[in-house]
Amino acid sequence: MINFIPIFPLNLVVFPGERINLHIFEERYKQLINDIDQSKKKFGIPCILDNKIAQTGCLISLEQIVKKYPDGKLDITVLGQQVFSIIEILSEVPDKLYQGAIVAYPERIDQGKFIFKNKVLKMVRLLHDALHITKSFSKPDKELNSYDLAHAAGLSLAEEYELLELPEENQRLEYLNRHLKKVLPIVNDMEALKEKIKLNGHFRELKGW
Repeated sequence: MINFIPIFPLNLVVFPGERINLHIFEERYKQLINDIDQSKKKFGIPCILDNKIAQTGCLISLEQIVKKYPDGKLDITVLGQQVFSIIEILSEVPDKLYQGAIVAYPERIDQGKFIFKNKVLKMVRLLHDALHITKSFSKPDKELNSYDLAHAAGLSLAEEYELLELPEENQRLEYLNRHLKKVLPIVNDMEALKEKIKLNGHFRELKGW
């Protein structure tokens, strides 16, 4: 399917199934959200990378306008729905301040290996333990997927975008697996270094060689 959607480019990667809160203050995006609220249609959030609108983004539904301010600013809650690919950006939309895009929705495979997902989840929790982070997920473990784990894995913005582009769940899980295998030893070494620094100046019992 190919269609037109309004777009709200952000320095952010939104994944399908992800719920986020946004504060809307620019005139063009206040207009966009008010239009979406009236039409009950969806809009797109493509990521801004290297000061350019990236080709891949996420279709977004407006869940709630949490607060309207006297000056027209808005606090909203939105939900990621579906990955899209931009065919053409429309810098000018008739009678609108915001941009739009002609987009297509590439085929995705969202089922992955359960055992592989659990392995990645275990590594994410090891990372959080090493960093002394407590993070709970909004779903039971068996319902989690790569998108749920991505923001918890310490990816950079560019890495999150690379993961968003991958069409298959097993590919996305493998991407997270490689990332965590690389990051965990570094974090553990940092923790060991911090403990070593803490011991400096203390009386230590050391065995001679």
